[in-house]
Amino acid sequence: MSNIVRQEHLRVTSRLDLVAQVQHWFKDVCYSLEGDFAWVDNYTDRLGLALTEGFTNAVRHAHAHLPPDTAINIDLALANDHVEIRIWDQGAPFNPELLPEPQPGELLESGYGWFLLRRLADHVTYKRLQDGRNCLSIVKYGACSAYEISKRSSLSWQKVPDRRTHQSYG
Repeated sequence: MSNIVRQEHLRVTSRLDLVAQVQHWFKDVCYSLEGDFAWVDNYTDRLGLALTEGFTNAVRHAHAHLPPDTAINIDLALANDHVEIRIWDQGAPFNPELLPEPQPGELLESGYGWFLLRRLADHVTYKRLQDGRNCLSIVKYGACSAYEISKRSSLSWQKVPDRRTHQSYG
């Protein structure tokens, strides 16, 4: 597994009106990539949609009963062969395995989020940490085969000094 070579961070409050700022931040990062990261450009729209879905779910569900100034942290880690988005919230945990799959032909007002996330990314996990935070991890691999993707069970996450940016909104 390759090491993380660039990290970005965004801190926002739990407000749906900040979704455009989250999207803008993500696209700015993706459009700034060159060289070894040029492959990310092929997945910017998919990952942007996944990020938007994860962020809005954190606001609407995890933080539904928390004050609007409750923080949501978003980390973006880039390696030569994958991108990982981590969305950190402070809401009540849930078990995504208990969510029913939408049935073909079934029209629902909501309930497509987890289903959509798993189709937009190569690897999606949700964990409750001992400190009471939840972490949604969304991973997209570069030019890899399905076999290589299935072999990867965990990603390395390292701090990279001098390349990390931090922004806050809200």
